[in-house]
Amino acid sequence: MRPSHALLAVLVAAVWGVNFVVIEIGLDRFPPLLFSALRFLTAAVPAVFLVGRPRVAWKWIVGVGLALGVAKFGLVFVGMDAGMPAGLTSLVLQIQAVFTALFAFLLLGERPARIRLVGMAVALAGIGVAAVDEGTSGPLGAFALIIAAAACWGVSNVLTRRAAPDDALNFMIWVSTVPVLPLLALSLLLEGPSRDLEALGVLDLPGAGALLFVAWGATVFGFGAWGWLLRRHPASTVAPFSLLVPVFGMSSAALFLGEPVSPLRWWAAALLVGGVALASFGGRERRVGRTGEPAAGPDGPGGEADGPGGRGAVPAGRGAGPAGGRGEGGRGWGVRVSRRGGPVRL
Repeated sequence: MRPSHALLAVLVAAVWGVNFVVIEIGLDRFPPLLFSALRFLTAAVPAVFLVGRPRVAWKWIVGVGLALGVAKFGLVFVGMDAGMPAGLTSLVLQIQAVFTALFAFLLLGERPARIRLVGMAVALAGIGVAAVDEGTSGPLGAFALIIAAAACWGVSNVLTRRAAPDDALNFMIWVSTVPVLPLLALSLLLEGPSRDLEALGVLDLPGAGALLFVAWGATVFGFGAWGWLLRRHPASTVAPFSLLVPVFGMSSAALFLGEPVSPLRWWAAALLVGGVALASFGGRERRVGRTGEPAAGPDGPGGEADGPGGRGAVPAGRGAGPAGGRGEGGRGWGVRVSRRGGPVRL
């Protein structure tokens, strides 16, 4: 890979990592489901008129749009609004690689190599350490929402692998059209029209900037550049750069939001990132036939799709998803107060 291409991959990872901090700004100004809907609306229009017709079947666009846009990002934004820190979210979401491998085994018959199983165990240990750390400082309910979001991300990765899009930007723009109406409907139902109208009525420059960044910076630029790299280099060369996302996410959250990073959290990060690296890039999976024997043929239409940034994976650039909550005393964790002013019950 040329140095300029490597720098582009690092830049995309940085944009996706910092995006958690930017979404934190947006969540101060929008209800979470409305913010998620506006993100996809802003990403899809006018880009949908510039990328041409969709190049995969609509069933895959709708399936990924619901799993990734409505379920995954909806849960992430709500979890962040409920108190999950930005940096920790960028880290915990990487467990999607384990869910992707699990669903690929259940739905596609792909049996992971032993080294990948070891990586999954290490990553799960990292999640356990992160849960212990979070349990001493913040709401575990919000933590659980992010785990559920990672599972939904795993489903969307498997669907994306089956779709095997040859143009990541075209695919992501059309996928972005799907969640808009469902998320708006959920926002009106759960957050209320008065709260939505109030947020839109007092929209300020930081709020508009946050919306444009998560839509055009993290989604259009992020996925466009990532897809451009994947068309020029093997997925195994590009995908490891996605492991920099939680590094940028945790660092930028500590720098700009004052989020504390305890020694226990650094241990969790080391275990989780190391485990995800093994689970994503260690060895090759095998197809399993109905008899339980490995089936002949290639891995499948998506290539190395089960790792973050593989051709079938949709990386976390919300891109990547929302960012964290607030505790008492700067970014410290004590009594969690909701953005509506009352205590959060989780």
